[in-house]
Amino acid sequence: MNLTYIGAELDENFGMTLLARTVRDAWVFGLLPEGQTCVGHSSGQMQVLLGQVEQAWEPYGHLPSRLPPELAQRHGRIHGAAIVAARARGWDPELSEDD
Repeated sequence: MNLTYIGAELDENFGMTLLARTVRDAWVFGLLPEGQTCVGHSSGQMQVLLGQVEQAWEPYGHLPSRLPPELAQRHGRIHGAAIVAARARGWDPELSEDD
């Protein structure tokens, strides 16, 4: 079975999953061009991207507050827009009893 990624825009929870956040972080760090949602990527390709994003975060302790101004601004813009869009589509950031 060849599983492929549905893409950050169509991912579960209106794009608020680990993989969708990873795609957006790849945009922040310039690992992918903005708008490249990774639709059709294999699980192996997504694993490689996860590793690249993890490595890009390391110098900043995986904290947006430690990003330099340019990256912090890009992070806020990209992730802020995703949160607004997800909420508009019904995403609720509160954990349910099943989470």
